Amino acid sequence: MRHEIRFILNGEEVRLHELGAQQTLLDYLRIARRLTGTKEGCAEGDCGACTVLVGRLTEAGLRYETVNACIRFLASLDGCHVVTIEHLRGAEGGLHPVQQAMVEVHGSQCGFCTPGIVMSLYALWMEAAAPSDAQIETALQGNLCRCTGYEPIFKAARAAAQMGDPAADPLALERADVAKRLAALADGARVDVNRAGDRAILPARVEDLAEVLAEHPDATLVAGATDVGLWVTKMMKPITPAVFIGHLVELRTVSETGSSLRIGAGASYSEAEAALGRAFPHMVDYWRRIAGWQVRNMGTVGGNIANGSPIGDTPPVFIALGAKLHLRSAAGLREMPLEDFFIDYGKQDLHAGEFVEAVELPLAEAGVHHAAYKVSKRRDEDITAVAAGFAVRVADGKITGARIAFGGMAATPKRAAKAEAALVGKPFAEASFEAAAQAVAEDFAPLSDWRATADYRSLVAANLFRRFWAEQGAGQVARLEGV
Repeated sequence: MRHEIRFILNGEEVRLHELGAQQTLLDYLRIARRLTGTKEGCAEGDCGACTVLVGRLTEAGLRYETVNACIRFLASLDGCHVVTIEHLRGAEGGLHPVQQAMVEVHGSQCGFCTPGIVMSLYALWMEAAAPSDAQIETALQGNLCRCTGYEPIFKAARAAAQMGDPAADPLALERADVAKRLAALADGARVDVNRAGDRAILPARVEDLAEVLAEHPDATLVAGATDVGLWVTKMMKPITPAVFIGHLVELRTVSETGSSLRIGAGASYSEAEAALGRAFPHMVDYWRRIAGWQVRNMGTVGGNIANGSPIGDTPPVFIALGAKLHLRSAAGLREMPLEDFFIDYGKQDLHAGEFVEAVELPLAEAGVHHAAYKVSKRRDEDITAVAAGFAVRVADGKITGARIAFGGMAATPKRAAKAEAALVGKPFAEASFEAAAQAVAEDFAPLSDWRATADYRSLVAANLFRRFWAEQGAGQVARLEGV
């Protein structure tokens, strides 16, 4: 048992004995350390003004990711390296190439958003010396700028490649030493810290997590904190005792067997992206529309499922794929179809002391047409109005099976049973999907809220059947007929 959080901030080792579960990295940087280059904007992970890098040891070495400091809890940083804008510098001690590029192409006006943008572009610069426009767009998904406009910022991202060599970056040169220091901090102990009754626990391993939850069945489980973070910053909701699991390597594993893809519940969207895209190519564009880069680096697949949100991005598409959920507790293991996990709004089939360990996705089979759709007000980094997953099996021109699930249409992610029935046994033809578009109105009675009206949601759901046919069916028929 250890009663302190240990991490490296820029180049300094930090040991904190008294801290609470609700203390954010942003508040620590700005208030306790006076590192005010990291800005406070939205306090919910949307604007990117608070972007910093967090490095952690992985099997592949030291990995740095952009994160939102406003919703990253300080307790989750045990064994990590935090890099803020103040730590950036050029090879000769002046401006870093990314900073210099922002100056020379006039990528900043008021300057409030600039430190966060620089940190995002710095992370991109480390990964891609000559980034494509698509890579730049992805890197800036989570950064808002209301002054300059993005064209000069894009120019800065391109220009930085000609202004310095990532291999000569001072941070890159110190990584070997940082990796050794982080390895020395890793002692495999359970961590338990407390500040005035605000308690944070970091289990030593997955088995220890089961024991902790058996002892504290009402504890708040915190993985990426992209949802729980807002409970604190927006709702002022206490989360103590909080059990942090982002450091548990066993829960971050993504592996493929001969017949399925298994994604550990603690794997972030970014960690799952490559394997998911290889197994299910239709998910590539959909996945990149989930939040912004910083949130995808923090948010976890298991968290998106476990919180039971009716507008979660992953459940509808995973249900359509026939996903199975793996649950664990001190009492043992339990499995169930993902669609059975969601009982009602805010209610999931999760026993006291139980947690989501992994989600398992059967690999795609021949003859099945897949699609994933997300409809929102903005294309990037926006909450979903309607999400849908389609899996339609076709043999000899006839629809022999259909799994179609929607989010945002009911109190839980839910299959469209009437629409599925309208398809199965029918020809793989436009008329069949038009019938399903009409039948989906019998499956759902959506609500109106600030994201979308009930009428809009119903129309979108029907139109997605028409879109599916236009993309999957009409194109295939045209190819078969040589059109």
